[in-house]
Amino acid sequence: MTTLVPPANSSPRQRPALGGFSLGFLRIELRRMLRNRRTVIFTLIMPPLFLVIFGLQSDYRTEPFGSGNVTGYVMVSMAVYGGMLATTSGGAMVAIERAQGWSRQLRLTPLLPVAYIATKVAVAMVLGLFSVSTVFVVGAVIGAHLTPLAWAGCLLLAWTGSLVFAAFGLFIGYLLPSENVMQLLGPLSAVLAFAGGLFMPLNGWFGAVSKAIPTSGVATLARMPFGGTDAGSIALAVLNVVVWASVFIGGSALLFRRDTAR
Repeated sequence: MTTLVPPANSSPRQRPALGGFSLGFLRIELRRMLRNRRTVIFTLIMPPLFLVIFGLQSDYRTEPFGSGNVTGYVMVSMAVYGGMLATTSGGAMVAIERAQGWSRQLRLTPLLPVAYIATKVAVAMVLGLFSVSTVFVVGAVIGAHLTPLAWAGCLLLAWTGSLVFAAFGLFIGYLLPSENVMQLLGPLSAVLAFAGGLFMPLNGWFGAVSKAIPTSGVATLARMPFGGTDAGSIALAVLNVVVWASVFIGGSALLFRRDTAR
């Protein structure tokens, strides 16, 4: 029997820095996402269009509302909606990559799974920032008024809160086959937006139930700079975001392990 002996000057394969996470790979992934016309329309055009529709039709659009006006309030709601669409779409792209064999090819490289997931989340959050910023720019043009501190606070909270939906997109992307994911995202996002009170105020028992919807928690925190939100509602919104983020992140991790074990 012949024994293969490695060369004397050979060295064990070293792990890449940061598990293979790099700005170059991030740029490639982001460019690939932006080349998808459906993604651009879905995340960068629809939310500002809805803002124009809802923000300009109201007879009370110029009325004061907290530290801003009604149009500013609608703008923040549509920014949350846009952030949700963008980050969910970015996360759910893993379903298409799995079907195309791209994720399997990446597992042959030194790229660690955690770096791959971190890259997908980063791409989703960059898309979310584009969407939220676009809505705010359109809002400023059509007459949204907020204090400077509220402008910054609402934008930051709407964007960072969309991290919940980036995890949601990953969860859906690993849960469902690719042929079903993109068809479900649009209707599912609309249902979450309506049920979370992004398109209209919810009252009565439906308003109470809506506080358990993830969009409601993010929207409550994003609207907090307007003022008038009591401490109990803020605490409930924080709990909502933490619980749903934990559920989606934990579910994504479990499904990812199952997928890579095949």
